[in-house]
Amino acid sequence: MGVISELKVSVPWGHIAAKVWGSLQGPPVLCLHGWLDNANSFDRLLPLLPQTFHYVAMDLGGHGLSSHHPLGFQYYKQDYVNEVRRVAAALRWKRFSVLGHSFGGIIGGMFSYIFPEMVDKLILLDAIPFFLDTKELSNLLTYKRQAIEHVLYTEAQQLKPSQVLPPEEMLKSFLKNNFQVGKECGKLLLERGTTKVGQGVMLNRDRRLGLPENTFDFLSPEQAVHFCQKIQAQMLIIKAKGGYSYFKVQDPEDSTKPEDSTKQVQDFLESTLKERCRIVLVEGSHYVHMQEPHRVAGIITHFLEDKGPAQAHL
Repeated sequence: MGVISELKVSVPWGHIAAKVWGSLQGPPVLCLHGWLDNANSFDRLLPLLPQTFHYVAMDLGGHGLSSHHPLGFQYYKQDYVNEVRRVAAALRWKRFSVLGHSFGGIIGGMFSYIFPEMVDKLILLDAIPFFLDTKELSNLLTYKRQAIEHVLYTEAQQLKPSQVLPPEEMLKSFLKNNFQVGKECGKLLLERGTTKVGQGVMLNRDRRLGLPENTFDFLSPEQAVHFCQKIQAQMLIIKAKGGYSYFKVQDPEDSTKPEDSTKQVQDFLESTLKERCRIVLVEGSHYVHMQEPHRVAGIITHFLEDKGPAQAHL
């Protein structure tokens, strides 16, 4: 089954664009894409999931067909949580599930502990819902400085017209900076992520969207415990064997591997949420939900349709 319709939700700075799938009368599921991606990220996965659910895949602000945020400001993670709340209000959803890939999973996690009563199930595709500060505290000011300087730089670049490239050159440039996506999935993301101009295309996304770590919040163990205790949702984490690890700036004198930090967060979630947290490891890359959606579709279907007591693992 394909997309039922396109949707636009009005917001004070413009609109939030989304794609609608499944049954309009079914239990709602909000789908959140990764950093610099868009709602097309779910085009190959959602047709494999139960069509008795109502799926809305939104473009986060500055991505896809959604409006850019007001000038003069950078993008913060909480800004996207605000967008999720606005979409839920527009759709009159009181309680729903969240399916988030990568950065979208982080947004879904943050929404789940700020508005815990609204989230039924939280599904994270190669993502973790928060970052512990562990080795990152020394990098925090660097990230904050980078974010401000990046916005100042891109505002100066706004005086120059956006680059227009032939579609094949745009795809080549896109894949150079997104090596795990793959050619076919890259084409799919660029379908929604570009606008045709003459014989070429230009990117839709806001130039102020810099490095994702510039928007991250790093939690102390005490904060993480408190936030986790607020989560009411059942959580499913699908980790790709060939996916991305914990984001960090590597200190040459630090022997800790990024994978160790990811495992630490996962262990922390399991110990805090106990039977409400399930972690499944699958073959595939960071974009396994696009490249090989069959590897995750059955796991997600079982989790969404499960109405019985929570299990420790699938």
